[in-house]
Amino acid sequence: MDALLYFGLFVVSLLVLLKASDWFIDSAERIGLSLGVSPFIIGVTIVAFGTSLPELATSIASVFSGESEIVVGNVVGSNITNIALVLGLAALVVGKIELEYNIWHIDMPFLWGSAFLLWFALSDFHFSLFESLLFLTGIVIFLAYSFRSQGKEEAEEIAEESDKPGWKTYGMLLLGGILVYFGADYTIFSIIQLSEIAGINPEVIALSAVALGTSLPEVIVSLNAARRGKASIAVGNVLGSNIFNTYIVMGIPSLFGKLEVPANINELYLPLMVGMTILFGIMTNNRKITRAEGAVLLLFYAFFFAELLDGAFK
Repeated sequence: MDALLYFGLFVVSLLVLLKASDWFIDSAERIGLSLGVSPFIIGVTIVAFGTSLPELATSIASVFSGESEIVVGNVVGSNITNIALVLGLAALVVGKIELEYNIWHIDMPFLWGSAFLLWFALSDFHFSLFESLLFLTGIVIFLAYSFRSQGKEEAEEIAEESDKPGWKTYGMLLLGGILVYFGADYTIFSIIQLSEIAGINPEVIALSAVALGTSLPEVIVSLNAARRGKASIAVGNVLGSNIFNTYIVMGIPSLFGKLEVPANINELYLPLMVGMTILFGIMTNNRKITRAEGAVLLLFYAFFFAELLDGAFK
């Protein structure tokens, strides 16, 4: 009976996420366009930050509850899921993702830099206060360069061609963001409960259930964007979410307590995350992601999940 109850909660929470993400992405795009922000920058910043809120909330809660190993597992697992599952599914849905914006100017170097910085920072199985402040500085620099990368004339042209949003648009943005958060929160709760009933180890839950649960907003928002012909938002969402995850979800929770770094994450999953980040960059070098490349990304996610299942009951 408990398993059926939690499965029902999972389905309802997922439906709430689906609808709320629609409201959030529509209102965020309208507001961003009215301010002269390009769709890609919207995906990298506004949408990415909104969909990364569940990771941040669950990570802070895990530190206060004395289970800080969930933070690292959440970040690493979410970043792998975002690239392998989110982009893989998006490429399969639309057939081919065309990039109208050269992400190698600013965004991809920042993504690679955040991945390598996380790898080096955790190599000693310790995340210090200095490293926390360094990561928070990184997100400030990224945001500054993201908005500066767009020319003033381009911004003015976009703003002139866009309708001014009313109070309803801002209300839908706020409501959508709140429902995305609560939808993800209850989805995570139900997944964790189902995992505990199945007898899965806590570290595996952090890498899989929590990471997948907190990545559901990215999955749904990106798939909706890709399906509606807004693939640039989908790619920008993954880029921005991974950078936000690394810098903010690692940086802020560590201000509230010491973070535990599980050995198995440093040995396999963190190098896998760095490898997936490099592969993401290589695939987008020609400014497109094909359906075949999407299938390759899904193969990597299948490997990641198979490794988790293999170690779940050891």
